[in-house]
Amino acid sequence: MTRSRAEPSSNRPERRSGAGPLSHSAFRWLLAARTTSILGNAVAPIALAFAVLDLTGSAADLGLVVAARSVANVAILLLGGVIADRLPRDVVLVGTSLAAAATQAGIAALVVTGTATIGSLVLLSVLNGAVAAVSLPTSAALVPETVPVALLRPANALLRLGLNGGSIVGASAGAGLVAIVGPGWGLAVDAAGFALAAVLFSRMRLPRRTPVTAQAGTSASLLGDLREGWREFSSRRWVWIVVAQFSVLNAAFVGATTVLGPVVADESFGRSAWGLVVAAQTVGLALGAVLALRWRPRRALGIGVALMAVTAVPIASLGLLPALPALIVAFALGGMSIEMFAIAWDQSLQTNIPREVLSRVYSYDMVGSFVAVPVGEVVVGPLAHAIGTPQTLVGCAAVIVVATLAATSSASVRRVTAASP
Repeated sequence: MTRSRAEPSSNRPERRSGAGPLSHSAFRWLLAARTTSILGNAVAPIALAFAVLDLTGSAADLGLVVAARSVANVAILLLGGVIADRLPRDVVLVGTSLAAAATQAGIAALVVTGTATIGSLVLLSVLNGAVAAVSLPTSAALVPETVPVALLRPANALLRLGLNGGSIVGASAGAGLVAIVGPGWGLAVDAAGFALAAVLFSRMRLPRRTPVTAQAGTSASLLGDLREGWREFSSRRWVWIVVAQFSVLNAAFVGATTVLGPVVADESFGRSAWGLVVAAQTVGLALGAVLALRWRPRRALGIGVALMAVTAVPIASLGLLPALPALIVAFALGGMSIEMFAIAWDQSLQTNIPREVLSRVYSYDMVGSFVAVPVGEVVVGPLAHAIGTPQTLVGCAAVIVVATLAATSSASVRRVTAASP
C-alpha cells in the first residue's frame, strides 16, 4: 500500500489562513464531546475502586474487577479498529457513548441499591471495556478528519488539554462525591457524561469517507483488513518498539496506581486525599499539554519516550514516602511526562500512517500497549500481600525505568520526526 498521507479532497478540512484548530466546527464538537465524557469518566476509577473495597475490602478483588475491563478491552480492540476504518467514525462514537452510558448506569444502580456483587461488577466491566475498545481507536483516528495536517499538533494538544481539565474537575469533585454520598453516585455522573457526549458527537456532521470495502485493492474480509493494518504497524520499527515499551510500562504503572494506590490511601492519608493525588497527575497532564503548544522540538517522539522514566517517581513515592505533599509533586511531574509523550506519539502516527488504515494501526498500538495491563492489575494485589506493598511499588518503578531505557536506546525511535516517511 502507498504510504501517502494525502486524503480525498472531500474529506480534507477546509484550510483557513492563520486560523487555528478551533476555527473548524467539527473539531470544536469533537473537543466538547471528549471533554464532556471525561468529566464523568474521571470519577469512575475512584468510585469503582472504593465500591469494591467497601464490598469486600480486598485488593485482589479490586484487581479482578479492573482487570476484567482491561481483558475485554484488549480482546476487542483489533475489531474496533476495523469498525472505525469501515464506518463513519462520528457515528461510531455516538453509538459507543450511548453504550458506555448504559453500562456505567448499570454499575451505578447496583452500587446505589446495595445489590452489587463482584460477579456483576466484573460482567458490566467487561461490557464497558468492549465498548471502549471500539471508541478508543475511533476517537484517535478522527482528529485528522477535523483539521488540516498542519494543525494536528495544536489540535492534539487542545484535545489533551480539554481532557485533562475535565479530569482535574472530575477527579477532585468525584473524590468529594464518593466521600460524602458514596461511590454509586459518582458512577451515575459518569453515565450522564457519556450520554451528553453522544449528543455532542452527533453534531459533528463530517463528510462521509469512501468505505474501506469500496476502495480499490482493499480486501473486503475482516482478516484482510487486519493483515493490512498489521503490515502498516509492523513495517515501522519505531512504532512497535514504543508499543513494546508501553506494554511493560502500563502493566507496572496501572497496576500500581489503580490497585495499590487506593490501598495505600486507605492505610495512610485517606480517600479524599487520594482524589487530590489523582487530580495532581491531571494538573501535570494539563501543564504538559500547554508546554506542547509552545515547544515543538523536531524529534519530539524520542524526547517523549525518554521522559517516561519520570513516571517511576510517583510509583516509588507511593511505596517509600506516601505523604500527601510528596505524592502531589511526584504525580504532577509524572503527568507532564505522560502528556509530552502522548501528544508527540499521536502527531507521529497521524502524519506517518495512511489515513485509511490509521484506526487499525491505532488498534494494534492499543492492543500491544494494554495487553499486559490485566496481568499487572491481577498480580500486584497478591504480590503486595506476599512481599509487602512498599516493596511491590518499588519493583514496579524499577520495571518502568528499565523499559524506558530499552526503548530510548533505539536509534529508530530517536530519529522519528512528525514528517518522517
